[in-house]
Amino acid sequence: MVSVRRAVQPAQVTVVAQGTRRTVPDRLAAEEPMEIRAHGPGQDPVPVAVTMRTPGHDFALAVGFLSSEGLLGPAGGLAGVAYCTSGEVEQQYNIVTVTTRGPFLAPTRERAFIASASCGLCGKTALDDLAVTAGPVADGPVIPTAVLMALPDRLRAAQTVFDQTGALHAAALCRADGTVVVAREDVGRHNAIDKVIGERLLDPGLDPDGAPILAVSGRVSFEVMQKAAVAGIPIVVAVSAPTSLAVEVARRTGQTLVGFVRDGRATVYSGIERIAEED
Repeated sequence: MVSVRRAVQPAQVTVVAQGTRRTVPDRLAAEEPMEIRAHGPGQDPVPVAVTMRTPGHDFALAVGFLSSEGLLGPAGGLAGVAYCTSGEVEQQYNIVTVTTRGPFLAPTRERAFIASASCGLCGKTALDDLAVTAGPVADGPVIPTAVLMALPDRLRAAQTVFDQTGALHAAALCRADGTVVVAREDVGRHNAIDKVIGERLLDPGLDPDGAPILAVSGRVSFEVMQKAAVAGIPIVVAVSAPTSLAVEVARRTGQTLVGFVRDGRATVYSGIERIAEED
């Protein structure tokens, strides 16, 4: 029987240092393609996307992706999610099918849903192709500056696979006091975000209003902000820089966007009203 794919794979490597060579065991972050399919009652599953991802939390990734792209509908529209049980056995755990309660409406235009792990859906050529309807987010809480500054360290502490491989991005949903509610890792930052959003949809116990902060380990692109906006997340915090389009999205949707959170400093690009002034 084929086992579920692992997030870490063993490898033998050669270390070259100070004129010597040593063969030593190492661990690599796994990267494999995953196809996302979807269908409603009485419909045949249709391929929607292929993404390179780190195996693990695949159901959350599929559900989060469809939700972020506006293809799932409200949370009540989700009927089930499962691995493919027919076809090539070797690929069984690389194909995930999402079932919706109502008819699934596949994208009406070619949307280049073949995503690289590093940069999400980069095949889209125009802003209109990326746009997913998302109204202004809720006001959200005001968080202390000390909580903001501590978020990168809390996210880093949740990166257990990164500790073994050094090769993964991470995303986490956090409470207003900085407590990490759910954290996920993946070779692609967009996948990590979809995984935490998907977990929130799959687990009724994860109160959307109870985790208003999305912390990410890398830069913030347009698509990161889009995913957060569609999910109704008011505050996005990153250790690196945002793009110009990410800032534009944040300002249009009323989100708080904070970058370069490191070494006791942070740059707020939008929504400063949600960051409390220090006494």
